[in-house]
Amino acid sequence: MKNVIIGTAGHIDHGKTTLIKALTGRNTDRLKEEKRRGISIDLGFTYFDLPSGKRAGIIDVPGHEKFVKNMLAGIGGIDIVMLVIAADEGIMPQTKEHLDILSILEVKKGIIVLTKSSLVEDEWMELVKEEVMLGVENTFLENANIISVDSVSGEGISKLIAEIDCITNKTKSRNLDAPARMPIDRIFTKTGFGTVVTGTLVEGTISVEEAVEILPSKTKVRVRNIQVHGDSVSQAFAGQRVAINLANIKKEAIDRGHVLASLDSMMETMMIDVKLSLLKDSPRKIKNRDRVRLYIGASEILARVAILNAEEILPGESAYAQLRLEETTALKKDDIMVIRFYSPMETIGGAIVIESNPKKHKRYNEKIIEELALKEKGNTKDIVEKLIENTSSQFLGLYDIIKLAGYQESEVSDCVQILKINKRIIILDDTFIIHISYYEKMKNDILKILDKFHSTYPLRQGMLKEELKTKISNKSKSKAIEFLLKDFHDEKLVKIDGKYVSEFKFKIILDKEHNKIKQMIEKAYYDSAFSTPSIEDVLVTIPYNEEKIEQVLETMIDNELINMNNDVYLHVKRYNEAKDMLVVFVNEKGSITLAEYRDLLNTSRKYTVGLLEYFDKIKITKRDGDKRILLKGK
Repeated sequence: MKNVIIGTAGHIDHGKTTLIKALTGRNTDRLKEEKRRGISIDLGFTYFDLPSGKRAGIIDVPGHEKFVKNMLAGIGGIDIVMLVIAADEGIMPQTKEHLDILSILEVKKGIIVLTKSSLVEDEWMELVKEEVMLGVENTFLENANIISVDSVSGEGISKLIAEIDCITNKTKSRNLDAPARMPIDRIFTKTGFGTVVTGTLVEGTISVEEAVEILPSKTKVRVRNIQVHGDSVSQAFAGQRVAINLANIKKEAIDRGHVLASLDSMMETMMIDVKLSLLKDSPRKIKNRDRVRLYIGASEILARVAILNAEEILPGESAYAQLRLEETTALKKDDIMVIRFYSPMETIGGAIVIESNPKKHKRYNEKIIEELALKEKGNTKDIVEKLIENTSSQFLGLYDIIKLAGYQESEVSDCVQILKINKRIIILDDTFIIHISYYEKMKNDILKILDKFHSTYPLRQGMLKEELKTKISNKSKSKAIEFLLKDFHDEKLVKIDGKYVSEFKFKIILDKEHNKIKQMIEKAYYDSAFSTPSIEDVLVTIPYNEEKIEQVLETMIDNELINMNNDVYLHVKRYNEAKDMLVVFVNEKGSITLAEYRDLLNTSRKYTVGLLEYFDKIKITKRDGDKRILLKGK
């Protein structure tokens, strides 16, 4: 069943609350101050059943100019508006401001309701209707029906209900497949239940016992109970007014304007890229760095406007801007906000979100302007590709891309697959998504770094992998860089040999002197078997240039020479002999002690300890008391 939310709008004392009571039999003024003063101060909520069987939620908003902030907190989630105008007064200042707000928020359906009809003569009523028709010209209500009612006597109420029922069939259905999102407009504590939040579920569904989060604090909570129009339900759907009892959070931790959402479905932000438009009759223009008030969902946030492609925005004009917020919020692409001047608080225009989590931009940057134009008007695939291109250095996963893009998961997933097939993106380890342009850049950067390294150290096996990773990315991206290097290795661009990385075709080339030095070092270590000298002792016996000796030694370590620990090196052939002797002995005897292995190698305790600890380290043996045993499979 389609769920519909109806909202009221109009000037103070034009009979909005009385009209709702005539429709539903309920008074939406719940505060003592509201009842005492006879005016609505905060949002009121109720519902009624239509002749077709649909149940419609109603939001009653305050009409006084001092409470526009409260009006904005509730009006964003409505499907149909009743613009209420008192027949004895006609269009008033708040009628006009509320109509501007509704137009900014792109409300599409509405009815004009002329209340207090019993107070005026027919001739006056016709004059008011003419005034109203002129006042709504060129707005979404231009062709709306005008219905006269008297909320006290009930005259015209049945006709209004029939019109509402008819319009509900023409409203657009909400997106049930998107992650759940509910701007919170009321928070209270109920005895025996705890914290309760209310709002209009604008997207998705929420179920009892579901884990969700409060944004922007990212506080994880559990849905303990759900009520829709006073009835407990197991699941709530987009388009319904919902009261949700939350576990694991106190009332004081939540503010009006916070968002209840599916886990990891949105990202918090303090900057937004927007297309900002001023009303044609805006009382103010916007200059760069002006301070404004933003009304997003149920929140009011102060922000500075950085105009990206103009010096100022005049009434009736639009420009790209970056809104730099004074507090954190969470929203999505294509969300619409109302903008009021900081002081005096006047409604001046609105903005649509183009990028919900951008980097800070410099003004008049043509590349940024082109990207914003693409994101504003381009197709989803182009937008997703540009997003991936701009975030490749962050090595984001699919769900991060979905959150940033602000589209449905299925849409973004499909785009990613198409981009992969078209070789516009690379997915490393089926996890990290990067654009082909970034992939090529990283390839060139790494090959340049390695080429320079090989020129400087022609006799080194390669650059330490960890050193290379720190040169091309920060430590937090180490895992992603590992998969990037593996991809380059598979492409035969680089060679990965243990902890070293080199260009794939790189080979160490030794001259005659280098080869003689190498032979002398090899002979010294091979001949000394398992009682090898220190490096220093070997080097002093070699009658060649010290720099050349060090160059050769670098090529031999981890190749011809195996380092057992800081002091003990073995020739690789002797190392293999020692390992084979150990394996044969343990396979026959079941284990080996340090003394038995020392006697087997005919060496001292120092070298025996070094070897055994090395075998433990590389998982060939395992210490068991004073013995060593072989690990399985060795």
